Amino acid sequence: MIGYALKRFFGALPTLFIIVTVAFFMMRAAPGGPFDSARKLPPEIERNVKAAYNLDKPLLVQYGIYLERLAQGDLGPSFKNKDFTVAQLIGIGLPVSMRLGLLAMALAISLGVSLGVWAALRQNQWQDYSVMTVAMFGITVPTFVTAPLLTLLFGVYGVHIFGLEFNLPVGGWNGGAWRNMVLPVVVLSLPQIAIIARLTRGSMIEVLRSNYIRTAKAKGLSANAVVLRHALRAALLPLVSYLGPAVAGILTGSLIVEQIFGVPGIGRYFIQAALNRDYTLVMGVVICYAALIVLLNFIADMIYGLLDPRVRLS
Repeated sequence: MIGYALKRFFGALPTLFIIVTVAFFMMRAAPGGPFDSARKLPPEIERNVKAAYNLDKPLLVQYGIYLERLAQGDLGPSFKNKDFTVAQLIGIGLPVSMRLGLLAMALAISLGVSLGVWAALRQNQWQDYSVMTVAMFGITVPTFVTAPLLTLLFGVYGVHIFGLEFNLPVGGWNGGAWRNMVLPVVVLSLPQIAIIARLTRGSMIEVLRSNYIRTAKAKGLSANAVVLRHALRAALLPLVSYLGPAVAGILTGSLIVEQIFGVPGIGRYFIQAALNRDYTLVMGVVICYAALIVLLNFIADMIYGLLDPRVRLS
């Protein structure tokens, strides 16, 4: 198992290096610069500022300097936020984004797996058709559409369900109060709930038709024991493979959701930095996202290897 883990880990390092390289040169290729503003700086001051940030050097030299600092764990200063380094800004925004992402992922897995299993056990019945119809709707509608709709329903107008009025804040963080987190978490989780439900349903139907499931039923095991102890573990294997991309989808989706709801996460920093051509901050957020995605894919590979020994033995 250790050899398998080392192989997967070292295989992920070139991917991270390619992402850093592509992001660096794409940012430099974009028109404009961090110090192009409405108020033009005097030529001497502009030269001194560029020299202070090594922007007066050739592009390949800048790339080499950035890689050298990155190897030492230095993400550099922010060009626009003068009093903060990139690491400090990420340290402020990352806990917020992680909190939203983890809650959304937990909600997506719990509801998606439950709905998928429920639909598979009632294949071709109205429950199955209802779940798959709602799931298809959740997949096709993007977050920048569902976010304003839920904001209008549960924030502006308010919704009455079973005599209870749901009137939630439409923006702000308020120190992570649960009322402020409800709408962002739900918006982030809706597409993943739909995808996980469809994936679980298809896998569960295939597993329930397997020979070992028929054998378990023939031994007289109860339906709950067959589903929970035998079928569900095998049906979750495709879901484990999808967890890496699923978390990536939630992380990238948080860029829009954090901006819509005014959540102070790193997604909001990324958009502001891209608009302001804050090279170091954009690179820092990209590296942070890429490292998280690589790490989560690595963890998914490890879990897959634990659930299916044939993977690590091969």
